[in-house]
Order: sequence, then C-alpha cells, then structure tokens
Amino acid sequence: MSDPNSATKVAAFYQFAALPDYRELREPLRAFCAGLKLKGSVLLAQEGINGTLAGAPDAVDALAHELAHGDMFGGRLDHLELKFSAAEAMPFGKLKVRLKKEIVTLGDAAADPTRQVGTYVDAREWNALISAPDTLLLDTRNAFEVAMGTFEGAVDPGIRSFGQFKDFTAERLDPAKHRRIAMFCTGGIRCEKASAHLLARGFAEVYHLKGGILKYLEEVPEAQSRWRGECFVFDERVALGHGLRERNKDAMRDE
Repeated sequence: MSDPNSATKVAAFYQFAALPDYRELREPLRAFCAGLKLKGSVLLAQEGINGTLAGAPDAVDALAHELAHGDMFGGRLDHLELKFSAAEAMPFGKLKVRLKKEIVTLGDAAADPTRQVGTYVDAREWNALISAPDTLLLDTRNAFEVAMGTFEGAVDPGIRSFGQFKDFTAERLDPAKHRRIAMFCTGGIRCEKASAHLLARGFAEVYHLKGGILKYLEEVPEAQSRWRGECFVFDERVALGHGLRERNKDAMRDE
C-alpha cells in the first residue's frame, strides 16, 4: 500500500489485451505521461501493455484513470492489474515508452493469455494452496531474483531470463507427473504467460498468484507469511519487503 505522505508514488501495471493499434498508441501515451512529469518505462505490444511509472501521487492517479477509463485505450484495459507502492525518492531517471513483440518475452506463439490462463489465486488463499503436499510450487523468475527471496519450498528453475522458461518446462516438467502446479512471479505478468504455456502443453491444473509477490507482501501479515527474504524490483529501490517497504539502504551498503 502506498504511503500518502510520500512525495513519490509508483504504479506497476499490466494487462494482456488485443492492441492491434499499439504503434499508434505510443506517442499519445508518451505525451500524456510526459505532461504528468512521470518517469519509468512502458512496453506496448499487440498482446497488451506492461509498465512501471512513478511521480507525484495525483499524477499517478491520473494515469491509472486514463488507462482504465480514458479515451486513449477505449475501455480495452478493463482488467488492468495495477499495484501502487511508495518510494523515498524518484526511482527512475527518465521516461521510456517502447514497442515490443511481446510485453514479456517467452517466444511461444501457443502461449496466448488472451485465450487461456491458469487459475488465479488471491494472496490470502495462497498459503493453503502451496501447503498441499501434491502441489509443485514453481518460481518463474530469474535466478538472481530468486537468490534475494522466494517462498518456502519453491522450485528454482535456474534461468537467466524468462525466455528460458519453456526450455526448463520441456526438460523438467511432465504433465503426467506434475498434475498440480502453483507458480508465482513479481507482479503476475510472467505467470500469466507461463500458465498459458503450460496449459498449451497439456498440464491439467495450473494456478498462479494473482498480483504476484508484491500483492502477497502487501496483503498477508508478516507473521503468517511463507515468503522468505526480499522481492527484487526493477528500479532504484532494488528490493521490497513485507508491507512493500523499501530495502534498507544501510544494509545494502554493508553487504
């Protein structure tokens, strides 16, 4: 949850949605964000939008309203996954709006989250699912992210980039053996693509943490948490802990 007293508010957002006009959306979106003095990065692709932007609280709120309800996207971002947090200082140096083939790169045309995804599991229901003995708990993030923190008992695929996840799946997972899979990532976007990939390969039960680790850290009390360590974020805050608190800078300097 964002701190109302913080000068900088951070919005992380994504949605898989058909955006055949994504090239034409780039400049209007960039100009809108620039007018609000927002910084950060946004990816636009035919399959949707993915971004993290920061700025004054009112400016970030104005962006969120435009994405979900404004004329720019015409109601197509009606299921926008949106999370707010706070930063002690602006965590980005500039504004970037880029065009991509995929908003999260996997390289599997059969993995289409606009057609099918796994079953969403709310943060407060996550502990019960991953405690079940027949559930394979799978971290879909990169190895250096896993090293900073993960859930108890999670399998680390040992990948350097998300594009390698399909190779891990082909080599290590079997639909006949792994009948129930629960997966998680930072904000949820990689899991949507990963769950679509597993379903396309014939896996029967695929679940993923709605809103990702960040939503879990925001909603689940630390005393009940099965998360260990910190969650890496791709900005100058480096990592967040329970309650989406910034990593202690003094602790970082001591490492």
